[in-house]
Amino acid sequence: MTKAIRVHTPGGVDAMIYEDVDVPPPGEHEIQIAQRAIGVNYIDVYFRTGSYPAPTPFVLGNEGAGEVVAVGKKVKEFKEGDRVAYAGPLGAYAELRNMPEAACVKLPKAIGFDTGAAMMLKGLTAQYLLRRTYRVAKGDTILVHAAAGGVGTILCQWGKALGAHVIGTVGSEDKAKLAKKAGAKHVILYRTENFAERVKEITDGKLCDVVYDGVGKATFPASLDCIKPLGMFVSFGSASGPIDNFNLGMLSQKGSLFVTRPTLFTYTAKRKDLVKMADELMEVVRDGTVKIPISARYKLSDAASAHRALEGRATTGSIILEP
Repeated sequence: MTKAIRVHTPGGVDAMIYEDVDVPPPGEHEIQIAQRAIGVNYIDVYFRTGSYPAPTPFVLGNEGAGEVVAVGKKVKEFKEGDRVAYAGPLGAYAELRNMPEAACVKLPKAIGFDTGAAMMLKGLTAQYLLRRTYRVAKGDTILVHAAAGGVGTILCQWGKALGAHVIGTVGSEDKAKLAKKAGAKHVILYRTENFAERVKEITDGKLCDVVYDGVGKATFPASLDCIKPLGMFVSFGSASGPIDNFNLGMLSQKGSLFVTRPTLFTYTAKRKDLVKMADELMEVVRDGTVKIPISARYKLSDAASAHRALEGRATTGSIILEP
């Protein structure tokens, strides 16, 4: 048995029940992890509310870090005592859990469990956005919405390190300071400024090579007005609500733009890709290029408070749960 946060009926924060859950021995290709830290992400809200359906009852969470305490008969890459981290299937909001071997990576001793749990989903997301979906190069101009958020701060740091000119949008002066500290050269307060007009001013009308948008409805279609001809709009989240259907003709009118809606789990579906992405992420975290700010820590039993803060957009950086 283990303590876990389980959802029986999707809904508000009251849908999260802290209770005992059975944990069977690991399957042939699974490892069993005693979790030391658990990452909290906006995708957890989508699952909790039913926006992303899952068979009930289910344990929330897709991200964590801990120690291997048991291995399946056919596990090849891990042994008891190994430090591991993952961004994978549901089930992270628990003290103990089983994970497919193929979804886990080894966590170097130089990276703490809390950082490991906070960086996997957001960090791997930033990795594929910057290095695969649109491969940012020196001299590119990129726009990062929600630049003080978990993914946003990583995009700003890593984008600057790659030599890009980073423009960020945020909702408050306090968040503007965080975005600038993370590497955004220019920060736009989207609640009081027309961000598309400000982007035109900042770039002298040259606009951006790519826009990274985890906000969704509130920033569309104005984001398209920030992109230079043949540039790319990358919609990787919908914190303000999903983007409604739109006329594809807009893309030709605004300069033959490219639009994509990627997901992390498509990019990490192949084991070799996951390992390569994680290695690159851990390298930039180890050498200090990217710092993973942890803004709040909650006990696993108090996960509801973490969700309230997340939904109220009262958070910056990353939130972790401690079993």
